[in-house]
Amino acid sequence: MSTLFLPRSSGILLHPTSLPGAFGIGDLGPVAYRWVETLSAMKQSWWQILPLGPTGAGDSPYQSFSAFAGNINLLSPELLQQDGLVSPELWAGEQFSNDWVEYERITPFKTKLLRAAWNSFQSGKSQWLQHDFQNYCNAEASWLNDYALFMAIRESLGGAGLTAWPPDLLRRNPVALTALEKELAAEVQMHKFGQFLFDRQWSSLRKFAAERKVQIIGDAPIFVALDSADVWANPDQFLLDADRKPIVVAGVPPDYFSEDGQHWGNPIYDWARMETTGFAWWCARLLRQLKQVDLIRLDHFRGFAQAWHIPAGEKTARNGKWIDGPGLKLFERLRTAIGGLPIIAEDLGLITPDVEELRDTLGLPGMRVIEFALDSPNNPHWPHNYATNCVSYTGTHDNDTVNGWYATLNEYGRNFLAQTLGRPVSDPAWDLLRLAWSSVAVVAVAPLQDVLSMGSEARMNRPGIADGNWRWRFRLDQFRQDAIPRLAELTTIYNRIPPNIV
Repeated sequence: MSTLFLPRSSGILLHPTSLPGAFGIGDLGPVAYRWVETLSAMKQSWWQILPLGPTGAGDSPYQSFSAFAGNINLLSPELLQQDGLVSPELWAGEQFSNDWVEYERITPFKTKLLRAAWNSFQSGKSQWLQHDFQNYCNAEASWLNDYALFMAIRESLGGAGLTAWPPDLLRRNPVALTALEKELAAEVQMHKFGQFLFDRQWSSLRKFAAERKVQIIGDAPIFVALDSADVWANPDQFLLDADRKPIVVAGVPPDYFSEDGQHWGNPIYDWARMETTGFAWWCARLLRQLKQVDLIRLDHFRGFAQAWHIPAGEKTARNGKWIDGPGLKLFERLRTAIGGLPIIAEDLGLITPDVEELRDTLGLPGMRVIEFALDSPNNPHWPHNYATNCVSYTGTHDNDTVNGWYATLNEYGRNFLAQTLGRPVSDPAWDLLRLAWSSVAVVAVAPLQDVLSMGSEARMNRPGIADGNWRWRFRLDQFRQDAIPRLAELTTIYNRIPPNIV
């Protein structure tokens, strides 16, 4: 099979929630446009983000209420004001943290914002959006109807998780659903409107980025949350029991990140059933995501070869077993449906020869993380061992920042890194940046935290810890202006400016 063609290039990993601003969470408004201009000034070709879906358990973008929907917490109040849908009176007197996302405050605030926008629209304001909204509802009905109804029902039940729903609603009894849909009609429409506004704001930002030769790398978690519209609307696509509860759940065995492994709790697909539909759900999912991004980092790629099945009653991930996934059959179908495979394979962790064979047969670039490289000279994460068709990272959202990581390295590790560099380590984050940018990897990526030489206080996620993650934001006063010419120079020196970028 043909290899995905990517030009030699580079980019920065930063989720929109981490952008600065006055509203307690990064959003898709004016600051995001400034960020795109900054990427362009740094000569970067890629902006890599985390999943854009509405966050559920633990505020994690990897535990979303939908694999198709967008996160209304990213809606920009300023852009909604420009559209004539809200007034600054809504946030007058609000004081939010500039350092952390306080989800317990942000989620109610953004819900209030959406409700105000919807009420304005319903009362006749901004009617020039009416035609576009109706077209959007028609075009996205295949997922939007179920998602909006799911969210409206969930809220009417006080935020109850899916498995706690009344049986007739959990099982989608037609009579019960019809009656409730009528009762909740206004709420259902509001959630549809929220998705319309999200897609409108995101599409505008993405167009702005494309005009500046900045493309988006998105992120698709392999599994979906149990408490999601996906499971509710498609229960036959998952390994569930008669009560719609998982028979097995996903995770990974003990590894670098956790002695007990990672118990994610996500339901696992009934791949045999999916195959009988031509993997229709997966085709729809990736086609939807490719309306939002240019390239997809497919999380936990090894799960498509084999996934770690943990019996539903287990409290840790220790007692599971590897079960075969769909392998090549799924990707052959996706290639036909999409017209290619614009995918980066997240092939980190315990990778076996069958996973490497699947990745290489498909011609997909894998991932290499320099923070993982210190145990021996033949470690595949050392740049001197790279194949060209890979994406090199200093670290990912799951790692400590480079400076935080280096601060905890023992003497052996520090000496090993210095020997590899051929000189003493002087600036850990930028030393690893130079290793990544100078490597043969077709794409090099660094989290913004490393570009700004930040420490562990700026870490985004600690795998295996359920709470307190995904909250990091940077302040404008923390952005080192010298990083712009410095990264632009590094990108130029190591020939990572594609020919189509001036």
